Amino acid sequence: MTAYPAWTPAARPGIVPLHAYGFGTILGRSFTALRQNPRVLLGFALVVQAAAYLVLTATVAGTAIASFSRLDTLRSGSEDYLAVLTGSVVITIGVALLLGLGAQVLSTIVQGVVVADVAHAVVAERPTLGLVWRRVRPSAWRLIGYSLMVLVAVGIVMTVAAVIVVLLVAAVLPLGILAGFFLFLGAIPLYLWLATKLYLVPSVLILERAGIGTAIARSWRLTRRRFWPTLGVIVVISMAFQVVAQVISIPLTLIAAGVSAAIAPTGSPEPDKIVQLVLVQVGAQAGVLLVQCIALIVQSTSAVLVYVDARMRHEGLDHDLQAYVEARDAGQTDLIDPYRVGVGRMLPEPAFWPAPVAPGYGAAPGAWPVPAPTPLAGPTTGSWPAPAAMAPAAGTAAPPPPAAPPPPGMTAPSAVPTWPAPDAASRDA
Repeated sequence: MTAYPAWTPAARPGIVPLHAYGFGTILGRSFTALRQNPRVLLGFALVVQAAAYLVLTATVAGTAIASFSRLDTLRSGSEDYLAVLTGSVVITIGVALLLGLGAQVLSTIVQGVVVADVAHAVVAERPTLGLVWRRVRPSAWRLIGYSLMVLVAVGIVMTVAAVIVVLLVAAVLPLGILAGFFLFLGAIPLYLWLATKLYLVPSVLILERAGIGTAIARSWRLTRRRFWPTLGVIVVISMAFQVVAQVISIPLTLIAAGVSAAIAPTGSPEPDKIVQLVLVQVGAQAGVLLVQCIALIVQSTSAVLVYVDARMRHEGLDHDLQAYVEARDAGQTDLIDPYRVGVGRMLPEPAFWPAPVAPGYGAAPGAWPVPAPTPLAGPTTGSWPAPAAMAPAAGTAAPPPPAAPPPPGMTAPSAVPTWPAPDAASRDA
């Protein structure tokens, strides 16, 4: 007798379906993922980013005020004045760079936390912050190293371009201006191309625990056939948040300017009004800062969804995720991480349209043929034998002759109807 498994409820739906999806799903679910696990995405990621930027802004502003205020006690143009001015500039820039690197490291950690949390949300899980951090911790230093490597590369390219433009301007002013204009125009498509090809590197680093070089190569391959949808996600999300930031910042800036004019109509506020003026300016930038923090979370979420979709289409990740969900809901424990099961597995390309052949019996001219089933050589264990392999038993009548051909204009029904595999059709849809 066959033992049937116990009844289990249907799997809980995640933030995306467990099959290949399209541009609209990636774009829409990138925003709705904020509601999936607000304790991690809004409670941790948003608070950490906001606190880092506020500390950065307040520290740099305080350092600048404390250092440049010494210039008021010195005579302009003197040697002491120039020395204090140079030292103030160096100190302010150094503090800004140091704290900027710290804020970048925190933003990178937040990005890794978002990647791990969204990976759990795909299979309808809401992990705690401790569980998410245990998944991020083995790859945290690689993620930070990749982020700093990108910053250094961008800084080197910008420095070289600036030196070239300055030298050309010093030699021939019109030529330098023209070179700077074309360098700026050429940097835009180069940035978009590299940003698209490297969009999945953080997801590969966290979910596959790969090295930096391997992650870059994996992102390059996975986006090879999904370049334009990935670029569209990057551009649409960036433009949407830029518009929202402008909508928030312009009214707040106008309000801050009006309050500043009321507090200090002559342009020289009294000492007791300076605190009010600073609070107004900080409040005007708080809305923009909030939008920027949410933008980083949404962009990191979209990167994970693009990564999952690309692996579903090319590596059959949807089967691994579905098997994991079914085993988990059936009560199994110590399951293998589904994101590390079929890494690099390449599925064969399905052939949807067979080559046309000459029309035969019952087929209209130009119609696509229906492939005939391949008969089995004989009965096999655990499978139904083919009709051709079943001989009539002794003492029984022979099988009836085949039916007469259908009248002209009608086609004979296929013996075995064919249906395309849904996974293959959805993977390349």
